Amino acid sequence: MTQTTTRYWILAALMLLLLVVTATTPATAQTVQEPEGQRAPTVNSADPYENWNRSVFSFNETVDEWVLRPVAKTYRTVTPDIVDRGVTNFFNNLTEIRNFSNSLFQLKGESAVVAFGRFTFNTVFGLGGIFDVATAFDLPERPEDFGQTLGYWGVGSGPYLMLPFLGPSTPRHFTGLASDSFILPSAWDAVEEPEVYFLRALQIVDKRADLIPAEGIISGDRYTFVRNAFLQRREFLINDGKITADPFANDDEDDLMLDDF
Repeated sequence: MTQTTTRYWILAALMLLLLVVTATTPATAQTVQEPEGQRAPTVNSADPYENWNRSVFSFNETVDEWVLRPVAKTYRTVTPDIVDRGVTNFFNNLTEIRNFSNSLFQLKGESAVVAFGRFTFNTVFGLGGIFDVATAFDLPERPEDFGQTLGYWGVGSGPYLMLPFLGPSTPRHFTGLASDSFILPSAWDAVEEPEVYFLRALQIVDKRADLIPAEGIISGDRYTFVRNAFLQRREFLINDGKITADPFANDDEDDLMLDDF
């Protein structure tokens, strides 16, 4: 079986999983019947697996506290700002291939041209993407991923999921993440082992280090804050910046700055 055929089968399996999960998600909030005088807490249809999600969130927080965050803090301490910015730019430049392909899938010709232009300018004139010269040419990044492509074509997000190590997600988002990482063309395909593992590790540490300044805006229940911020950010991206109804509008922590996540 060729590599291309294998990718098609994996993509088909992911799409089937997405359809099954979204089809079995509760459509509305439900309340379990309790004896008279007692009422079970309502279950929000956007987060029907909250108990499980909170357990996974606690696990991820423990891993982050003892492993990832200390490494990220050390990285921020020892890495000069210009080098840190260059590393971030380099990895952002690799995502332009993803932005380009998903812009085509969503019939966004202008966004595809911008992604192609950014990758070309930054790779050629920005020393492989270390310097973001494309922004200076009035070509700002337009993030697009396969999860957004699925949303563009009407696929529902499914329930909110907190995944071990990977963090906040939904079936649609996870399918898109897996497709972008293993199915669709990517600049990572050109990187051989074992270098690819070192670069992936550096990318994770660099991304975690960039999130440290944003930790100060988190207030109230951390789980609720992270959940709301993630879902709002995903809707913001899928709708190209258009504000839509917030499924958690009644929560205390719904006044979030989307660009911080």
